[in-house]
Amino acid sequence: MGHESINWDTLGFDYIKTDKRYLSHWRDGAWQEGTLTEDNVLHISEGSTALHYGQQCFEGLKAYRCKDGSINLFRPDQNAQRMQRSCSRLLMPHVPTEQFIEACKQVVKANEHFIPPYGSGGALYLRPFVIGVGDNIGVRTAPEFIFSIFCIPVGAYFKGGLKPNNFVISSYDRAAPNGTGAAKVGGNYAASLMPGSEAKKNSFADCIYLDPQTHSKIEEVGSANFFAITADGKFVTPKSPSVLPGITRLSLIELAQSRLGLEVVEGDVFIDKIDEFKEAGACGTAAVITPIGGISYKDKLHVFYSQTEVGPVTQRLYKELTGVQSGDVEAPAGWIVKV
Repeated sequence: MGHESINWDTLGFDYIKTDKRYLSHWRDGAWQEGTLTEDNVLHISEGSTALHYGQQCFEGLKAYRCKDGSINLFRPDQNAQRMQRSCSRLLMPHVPTEQFIEACKQVVKANEHFIPPYGSGGALYLRPFVIGVGDNIGVRTAPEFIFSIFCIPVGAYFKGGLKPNNFVISSYDRAAPNGTGAAKVGGNYAASLMPGSEAKKNSFADCIYLDPQTHSKIEEVGSANFFAITADGKFVTPKSPSVLPGITRLSLIELAQSRLGLEVVEGDVFIDKIDEFKEAGACGTAAVITPIGGISYKDKLHVFYSQTEVGPVTQRLYKELTGVQSGDVEAPAGWIVKV
């Protein structure tokens, strides 16, 4: 699909083959010099640990076209650091932050005409990943690795503006108490496919996972982080060793404090105390914020602000963060890397 035939207004979140992707191999204890390639097919050993033992991790970040024509990468250093933590957890070699950011820039430059125009609500989504490859069969870390980044143009997540969604509490666990919940690894997502599919069959946007140990605290929303706003204006978000530390979450915490003057509370969010919140949302790279209209728990739907309208604090947070990303609002120091 050439960029000429893309309708920026109807663009969703679907795979589109773009021109070039970045590829680097780890062999003999070091990352080889990365290259850009047109080939979107990986040729790997049938014994690759990524295929058998889930030895792989990934990231997601976006590049935005600004009003002045320049291109913003949003906090790529944070994605680099999180990927290093995921790699540590799965005994894979770190991709140095400098190499990670440089690779992102190369991919954005090589596919620049796929970046949706300023004001379209779209962005260029980057998918960096590291996989264990090479001939192997035992349960151990791989002899070789591949680090790659490809990109796809994605449209505005909510066509026609933010809309509240309903979610359902799942009886399944996304991760184990001391498992890989805090790492961005494929196994966590594989575990969420069935509960997510069941939630959607029952007309919910996705499911919400409670803490795996006691099933009393909200941890994550589908593949996003949970936050809520209390009646007295506090920004509350779960703190747990099995929650993925989201970069959107981190950014909202910082903006809530510095720009909106809200007190931030990171801690336990008990499911039986959700009536203390007047607004709630899910946050992540794809949608930035998905407002939560209601949460269904034990066959009862608890509605927050409204099922049709988005609460005022959620709206302000969304405007502030998307403004920073697209270059319309001044960014905190170090958040934007120009391509």
